[in-house]
Amino acid sequence: MANRRALHFVFKVGNRFETACFYRDVLGMKILRHEEFEDGCKAACNGPYDGKWSKTMVGYGPEGDHFVTELTYNYGIGSYQLGNDFLGITVASRQAVSNARKLKWPLSEMGDGVFETKAPGGYKFYLQDCSPPQSDPVLKVTLAVSDLQKSLNYWSNLLGMKIYEKDEKEQRALLGYADNQLSDIEDLMKRENQKILTPLVSLDTPGKATVQVIILADPDGHEICFVGDEAFRELSKVDPEGNKLLDDAIAGDKSDEWFAAQKKPKATG
Repeated sequence: MANRRALHFVFKVGNRFETACFYRDVLGMKILRHEEFEDGCKAACNGPYDGKWSKTMVGYGPEGDHFVTELTYNYGIGSYQLGNDFLGITVASRQAVSNARKLKWPLSEMGDGVFETKAPGGYKFYLQDCSPPQSDPVLKVTLAVSDLQKSLNYWSNLLGMKIYEKDEKEQRALLGYADNQLSDIEDLMKRENQKILTPLVSLDTPGKATVQVIILADPDGHEICFVGDEAFRELSKVDPEGNKLLDDAIAGDKSDEWFAAQKKPKATG
């Protein structure tokens, strides 16, 4: 069985053009692959929507050894309401800070060389004005939880993450995967009476590998998707046509024009 590793974080986006500009031109990430789907995902990858949607993977390097971002776009949905659970992604990149300044992208100085900025849609990023301490500039994802000990039990004892830092006074902790082996997650969660959002299912991507996934929910409802390793490595290969496929999809998307002609706003998800 393969080692576990955090693969990506998913954002639903309402404007692919503005979003692509942020990830490519500000953060300096690359389009790793882009895929279009005519029908909603049976594992609800694109949310509770049945229509046409797309998935774009962006990151600083291949998905096989970098943490990347999945940008999910539902045709006809122009914006999404933000909750209070996602607090931000921290990236160490002098280039990203420099890019933001050159492009006059809004930055708020937080001190100690850290700047807060927002992607289109309001998702927060914290940019450290320094060279990355590792090959991947993405350092961490920060989530709010309602009960730290309960969450630590879930993410560490059940999902097998290692606790690297813990501060009881500030009620925060830093976790990640070390060298744990993938066990039978579905059976474990059933035994522990934990929530399974999508039982083990096979997902097809047109012209690419079929992967097995299971989607769980932690005590605060954060979704966690586990993906089979072998098929994922095939599916996640960098597509040299990714940039072109995304740009062509953006150019061919006439939904803004259609809604404007109908004098209707796009829906909010």
